[in-house]
Amino acid sequence: MAECYGWKDLLNFQGSAGNFYPGQCDYFGGATVLPQVIGWVIVVAFGAVFTAFTSVALWLDSRVGSQAGGSEAFTTAGRAVKAGLTACDIVSKWTWAATLLQSSNVAYKYGVSGPFWYAAGATIQVLLFAIMAVEIKRKAPTCHTVLEVVRARWGTVAHLTFLVFCLLTNIIVTSMLILGGAAVVNGLTGMNIYAAAFLLPVGVMAYTAQGGLKASYVASWANTGAILIALVVFGMMTYASGKRPVGSINAVWENLQVIAAFKPVANNKEGSYLTMWSVNGLVFGIINVIGNFGTVFVDQSYWQGAIGAKPSATYKGYLLGGLCWFAVPFTMATSMGLAARAMNLPVTIAESNAGLVPAAVAQELMGAGGGFLLMLQLWMAVTATANSEQLAVASLIAYDVYRTYINPKATGKQMVFVSRVMVCVYAVLSGILAIVLMKIGLSLGWVYLFMGIMIGSAVMPIAFSITWRNCSAAGAVTGAIGGLIGAIITWIAVAKSMTGVLTIDSLGGDFPMLAGNVVAIGFSGLLCVVISLLKPQNYDWALMKEIPTIEDDSNAMMEDTDTAALNRAIKWTWLTGGVLTLVLVIAWPLLALPAGVFSKAYFTMWIIIALTWGFAAMCVCLFMPWWESRRHIKKIFKGVFSGSVFRARPAQAQMASPMTKG
Repeated sequence: MAECYGWKDLLNFQGSAGNFYPGQCDYFGGATVLPQVIGWVIVVAFGAVFTAFTSVALWLDSRVGSQAGGSEAFTTAGRAVKAGLTACDIVSKWTWAATLLQSSNVAYKYGVSGPFWYAAGATIQVLLFAIMAVEIKRKAPTCHTVLEVVRARWGTVAHLTFLVFCLLTNIIVTSMLILGGAAVVNGLTGMNIYAAAFLLPVGVMAYTAQGGLKASYVASWANTGAILIALVVFGMMTYASGKRPVGSINAVWENLQVIAAFKPVANNKEGSYLTMWSVNGLVFGIINVIGNFGTVFVDQSYWQGAIGAKPSATYKGYLLGGLCWFAVPFTMATSMGLAARAMNLPVTIAESNAGLVPAAVAQELMGAGGGFLLMLQLWMAVTATANSEQLAVASLIAYDVYRTYINPKATGKQMVFVSRVMVCVYAVLSGILAIVLMKIGLSLGWVYLFMGIMIGSAVMPIAFSITWRNCSAAGAVTGAIGGLIGAIITWIAVAKSMTGVLTIDSLGGDFPMLAGNVVAIGFSGLLCVVISLLKPQNYDWALMKEIPTIEDDSNAMMEDTDTAALNRAIKWTWLTGGVLTLVLVIAWPLLALPAGVFSKAYFTMWIIIALTWGFAAMCVCLFMPWWESRRHIKKIFKGVFSGSVFRARPAQAQMASPMTKG
């Protein structure tokens, strides 16, 4: 039975005036903060606005001097995207609905350890993927998808096996972002949750199908900027607005001390929300680390971003993007999740698992304006990931199904047509799938913990495909399939042994999910390594450079001349990625343990770090892409004011756009 409590249940609670929920068992059981029409406007109309925005931006870019269109440009954006825009792309595609919602959920449940483990546990994958990004530029400069690498390396059986894993990854990621997005739209506006689930992915398919990867990059800047601006606003409202019962660092710290006595956190030191000594927080962190390797290394959208980047910008963009992204869950959840506890809002665990903690806090802090700002932020997050996932699925179907098995002689026009059709088909199907998951009763939190079990076993083989010449096809396929089977058996067995029953709730427990995630990636890697060592492949990396393009792609050819620079880059990326990983998952938490339950001074330092990181990430993502492309942007403005962009230009061969190529 849900607990029914409110401010009046807490004696001497700081700043409680005017915030009473006597006997209220949930937060969203009453009237919504925004009218239903706002939900429809954001979900439907904003898609049209973004389509117009990206269309105008791409048209202006082409008038000043863009590359010719075609399948290569549609899929790779000319392979010439700079570091700042690459970083924005990483932040936008890695900011799911779950990033904003589930991170606040774990903060609400576990305290300060939740945001940290969410951020650190999902940042290291991007930092380490920078190694993969450089390697694919070095060894397969003409590829379009990671599965082209798999097929060139291991043949048809492995290609089809990992095609299933890659598509499954896209489906899981898309499902999570829709589940979280639809729940918040419904909670804030009362819009039908099934309509929201269907329309969220459909709203972005137009500009994705129209502009391809370059449209995704252009949209990523706007998406990331809006997400980070909203994040900074929420952080300042929580800790610097003076609006009680929060509004300052001192007020939040004092209220959390009282709340811990009233409702302590199980398995936390002294039941406090203000400590890194949290067993459940650590368990979540381990699941987060393992599960998120699959959603980066097995997700074609990340490989597509690496393929589209300039060789010199690849590792810089991925490392910078990972560090900027850290601020999204860390700053957001440290603000919204802790504020929900500090204000003692009657948010139930069911509402929390559905991702509604930020919605409740936004409504409390800013009323209807806060609800609208959160919905805008969420829409940006959902659409940022949705367009990347739609394009990833379209590329896999076009290059790894249509061109490989149906029409090997496909022209560039045919490839673009198939890609655009698949963007639209997947947008519709993903909306339907999200509705099915809701009917089954799976929440955002459940799917988030489950994803590593299903796709984690493909991580090690795919990473080895571009880094270890002796990994064999037999080792890769056996590792992926064997790891999946072992993970599912372990997950079910642990749930059964701990609870005696198999239900959605028992299977969604932390320890069954943890066991399944560990086996998925660990057992898969063990099988892959042992079998490959018994019969190594000794692959010649030079063969991978023979992956064909469909049209002339001068930028792909030029990458072969950057070998020396890429060799230096890979050494630097291994060093920086490794060091930052150790700092985030080992050094930082170990240094926080001696603090025990955070004192007011220590908590103040923690919050200043969170707010500063968020502000710095906002500045980098807003201004760095403009600075890198300042000359090209200046040409666009000059062309608009002089009218030259509106006059017809003679046909001529064009180099890659300065907007992406320096």
